[in-house]
Amino acid sequence: MRLRALLDTDALGLKLLGGEEELDRTVRGVMTTDLRDPSRYLSGGELVLSGLAWRRDAADSEPFVRILVRAGVAALAAGEAELGPVPEDLVAACARHGLPLFAVNESVAFATITEHVVRQVSGERAGDLAAVVERHRRMMTAGPAGGGPDVVLDLLGSDLDLRAWLLSPTGRLIAGPRVPGPALAPDVCARLAAEHLSAARTGRRGPHRVTLGPTTYSLFPIRGGGRSPQSAQAAPDVRETVLSDWLLAVEADAGEWPDERLDLLQGVTQLIAVERDRRDAARTVRRRLAQEVLELVQTGAPPAEVAARLRVAAPVLLPGIGAAPHWQVIVASVEWDDGRGEGGRIAQALLEEILVDAPPGSSGRGTHGSSAEPSARTAVAHTDDEAIALVPLPAVSTEHDGSETGILADALLEAVRDPLSAGLDGDGRLTLGVSATVHSAEGLRGALEEARHARRVAAARPGRVCAAGHQELASHVLLLPFVPDDVRRAFTARLLDPLREYDRRHRAELIPTLEAFLDCDGSWTRCATRLHLHVNTLRYRVGRIEQLTGRDLSRLEDKLDFFLALRMS
Repeated sequence: MRLRALLDTDALGLKLLGGEEELDRTVRGVMTTDLRDPSRYLSGGELVLSGLAWRRDAADSEPFVRILVRAGVAALAAGEAELGPVPEDLVAACARHGLPLFAVNESVAFATITEHVVRQVSGERAGDLAAVVERHRRMMTAGPAGGGPDVVLDLLGSDLDLRAWLLSPTGRLIAGPRVPGPALAPDVCARLAAEHLSAARTGRRGPHRVTLGPTTYSLFPIRGGGRSPQSAQAAPDVRETVLSDWLLAVEADAGEWPDERLDLLQGVTQLIAVERDRRDAARTVRRRLAQEVLELVQTGAPPAEVAARLRVAAPVLLPGIGAAPHWQVIVASVEWDDGRGEGGRIAQALLEEILVDAPPGSSGRGTHGSSAEPSARTAVAHTDDEAIALVPLPAVSTEHDGSETGILADALLEAVRDPLSAGLDGDGRLTLGVSATVHSAEGLRGALEEARHARRVAAARPGRVCAAGHQELASHVLLLPFVPDDVRRAFTARLLDPLREYDRRHRAELIPTLEAFLDCDGSWTRCATRLHLHVNTLRYRVGRIEQLTGRDLSRLEDKLDFFLALRMS
């Protein structure tokens, strides 16, 4: 039971004197004591009842509270029957140590509180087991009132007073409780997913404990593909399972739970895993359609044959559109740092997940007017080393500047970059390339090559998770990834090493000054304002750059050389 439940029971005569933010602590027992040091009788989680006979003067409160906190008690309840109101020094000591403090009305006996706590705590295990039976029954019920992870999470809240959310490895909220209460913010979802991926890829067993601000969460992995935690740990490459597992986030500290409750939550994760497997199975048809189209495109099949397969795919991905859709191609690759393993299959799972929350104006939620869930609108195939998504767009408008709506590379990774970077840190990289929109089967082969080129541009950038779009293939960034490494190093060293060495010796910040000057298109006033410098100071720094490199920053050719050197460094 929780402290909040004690405070809500009027018959117990408890008044909160401090620690309101800690009322979600779990009470696992009760102890009455007036010993100055009761630590040898405490095991943690108790509500300690005391008549304060141990207190001789104000100096006694601090050591007594410190002993209780070290023992891990849930709260202290001080009786008012013998000594009157609770002393201010005890209130202050509890506040300093974050220990919830209650006053017990003189009309209420400690025995009444003890009997209530013991009855509630002893009944929890029976309540847990009854909830399991009910949960199984509801999960197997047909119709809108039963089935699915939302029902499980509702039951966790109503039966066990546990708030929980189901998250994807990218931090997408898959399901949450329908009971009243604050929703889990998107940034919290992303943080929890990142923390889970960081912990899981090091091989630590769940649940993982994470504290964000005043709230503690326990994170349980949801194993897909019918895998148990033991079989997942024995998999040939556990890195792939970490990046594809769902996550159950429970607002509680599972470290305080008895084994029975931990076993119960593990059973809940197995129930949700059934739903995970069902959704994975539903993707089989879409994956097969994508694989067939990909094979036709890569083998140079006639456009009429490719168009025929697209006509089959369109009603499956976008039912009821009544017209042939336009298409975009996205290529993704996961490359492991140690060079071992094939990244195509995990890239397929990640790309499917990323496209569920594709940004507005693309294949994201609610943008197509279709009743199908977003993940049902995309077909993703894979080879040994890459995944390829075929994304239908029912209506693509061309703007006045010639740009087209659809999936944009930068926006695609905005919400998932941090969690996936945590999951890949020290192990590998995810890179994506996005093609322009094509209007027919004839353009699909070119779109595929365009997306592959864009992915290679993304691969040349730093970072664990990178993407590039077709727009960038018309600029200098298309050329940079294909410059040989030795040429890149020689070119950047010749221009930038003298500046780096000068900055190291004199702390002159010539490199940041050069970057800002070029970014401001050579405008002295704007650059000086950005750097918070006097224009004369800026002119001195630029003069020093020209002196050290033998270049002239008033010449377009030299500006371009510096620009490319900074981009390649």
